[in-house]
Amino acid sequence: MEPGADMASFREVATLHPLRARTLPIETDGEAIVFMHENCPVARSEGFRARARVEIVAKGRTLLATLYRATDELLAEDEVGIPHSLVNRLSLEDGDGLTVRHPQSLSSLSDVRAKLYGHRLAEPSLRAIISDIASGRYSDVEIAAFVSGFAAQPVDAEETTALTRAMLAAGDWMQWSADRVMDKHCVGGLPGNRTTPIVVAIVAAAGLTMPKTSSRAITSPAGTADTMETMAPVALDISAMQKVVEREGGCIVWGGSVNLSPADDVLIRIERALDVDSDAQLVASVLSKKLAAGSTHVLLDLPVGPTAKIRSSHDADALAQLLETVGAQCGLKIAALQTDGTQPVGRGIGPALEAHDVLAVLRNEDNAPADLRERALALAAGILELEGASRDDARAKAAELLAEGHAEAKFIRICEAQGGFRTPGQAQQTQDIFASRSGRIVAIDNRRLARIAKLAGAPQRATAGIALHTRVGEMVERGKPLFTIHSESRGELNYAYTYAARNEDVVRMEAP
Repeated sequence: MEPGADMASFREVATLHPLRARTLPIETDGEAIVFMHENCPVARSEGFRARARVEIVAKGRTLLATLYRATDELLAEDEVGIPHSLVNRLSLEDGDGLTVRHPQSLSSLSDVRAKLYGHRLAEPSLRAIISDIASGRYSDVEIAAFVSGFAAQPVDAEETTALTRAMLAAGDWMQWSADRVMDKHCVGGLPGNRTTPIVVAIVAAAGLTMPKTSSRAITSPAGTADTMETMAPVALDISAMQKVVEREGGCIVWGGSVNLSPADDVLIRIERALDVDSDAQLVASVLSKKLAAGSTHVLLDLPVGPTAKIRSSHDADALAQLLETVGAQCGLKIAALQTDGTQPVGRGIGPALEAHDVLAVLRNEDNAPADLRERALALAAGILELEGASRDDARAKAAELLAEGHAEAKFIRICEAQGGFRTPGQAQQTQDIFASRSGRIVAIDNRRLARIAKLAGAPQRATAGIALHTRVGEMVERGKPLFTIHSESRGELNYAYTYAARNEDVVRMEAP
């Protein structure tokens, strides 16, 4: 066959059987999928099978997607069904013409297969893989293979550094006029640990620069972006983010709305589905976002506990060393702080419930959760130490800024600069979980408590989650509420309550 014959054949089929777009009311959570009728002449001529990777071409734009086949009257034979979010990306309207063709083969997949067989990957290979992932050329199955390859191998600092640089190279970078740009990050695994809004407010009130990009929840009932979104807009582009930081010295925005390490959000979506989070990808995710945001100094919060993400001080030391090593190789000054991960922080678990805790601390309310306040002060002081203050001075300064209302005022100004402050909502459906006997609280299972909050609807339902009424070490009488489930629907409330009733030891008690 002469060169170009395949493309000529494709053009002939496309001309004889033109295709047109059809918008489908389907939400795919970011996955690019399209539908064609099983009797579509183009699909049959090209040999497109279900789950084949195809390239959509329309109005000079291209999009790679996974193909599914419709077998009934959902689509006409000349229609390509496209979820509404992808229609917007292609700037299409119903009836617009388009073509569907086989995509070019991906040479980087050979390195993914090598990773699955235990090989270490060098930076050029990782750059090619991450570039293809960021541009949407990988299917979810292929991304899952890449994620699994890292999760199955012991971590390697050199490879992790290469992955960090590859993820950084795939997106935009931000630059700031300040010599020192501060940041913090918690590795997660601890429900209610929503210190970031408080820390950013204190640090910005101290006159430092802290442009904070945060994630939505991966496997937890709330991410910082989810909680912040109940109080102010977080989907700011780079230009808007820069204006907020220039005006107020800090921000708290969703990292997915800016093109900083864009492959990270794709990888996070797959990690969420697999419920895996390898140290190498955790480090590359954290540090690539910090580097892309222009940070120079980063404080890491490492909660340690039997049901936290980090189970022991030894594991925390190993992760801190990896973060510090990779950070140094990438030009970042890293400091790590091990914190108590034996029980949730604050009272609320879920976006709006955690936001109410944040506001109570910033407002210095008498009933504000003391553990959240103390944790936030320790982290803010740690950042001020990174900037050069002594430990005692840093702690005193952070406490003063919070106690005198400067942090609250700065937080409200940041919210206004991001689009306006709003008060977090309250769930309409609630159900108490009561103590079946009297005793002392000796343990709280972070993972199963988070599971209950997610079954109640968090984080997708902003007001859903759990309000805790007890803490480890406290005495509780029989019949007193241990926690309250919050939900936006009766069905989700019942679902969460059923799970909680079957797992009474999520809050473990011993006789006094």
